[in-house]
Amino acid sequence: MAKAEPITGLDIHAPTGVNARIIAKTRLAELYSWEQYVDNPYHVRELHNLRIAAKRLRYTLEIFADALPPTIAPLLKEVEQLQEELGALHDADVMIALLRLCLGALDGGSGYEYALVHAQKVRKNAEFVINPDIVASLLDPTTVPSATERRGLESLLLDLHQQRNEHYSTFLLHWNSLHAEDFRSTVFTTLDAEAIQKDGFS
Repeated sequence: MAKAEPITGLDIHAPTGVNARIIAKTRLAELYSWEQYVDNPYHVRELHNLRIAAKRLRYTLEIFADALPPTIAPLLKEVEQLQEELGALHDADVMIALLRLCLGALDGGSGYEYALVHAQKVRKNAEFVINPDIVASLLDPTTVPSATERRGLESLLLDLHQQRNEHYSTFLLHWNSLHAEDFRSTVFTTLDAEAIQKDGFS
């Protein structure tokens, strides 16, 4: 996971709204620093970092909601939707990787312990595509699936790939619609307009 961009230019003597706008603009810039990877569905790590950046921006806008203009609310909804879309994509990526590792381990390949660690992380953090108890069972070294069960796992893997493609398409459509509306500039303009109004810069 990429580290958050450091916040510079904060003033402890300034009104909360002033510092909130600085933080929000930094988080927005961080979000768009991953834009170059959006059009390639195979940039799994970078799309995950885009999701994290969306989460940071969302939380910033939520935490400072009282110090920011009410007109930021619909923009916050768009960021929240992006995070959810990318979250669904990431969950699918985690489950796909986990099943691949599991199938490889069942074949006598390496990666069993790695798969087990990821299973534990998935059980704690992810929204499940399949029941976590099933995942634990799959990674039990004393459990050997039958040929029918093995075919079921492989079929599940294909289904997950299809789901991932659908999640990516949903996200990309939303991202492109925001790009067409110049979402980034809209957020900046909204924040700056409020600065003029509240702080008396005009």
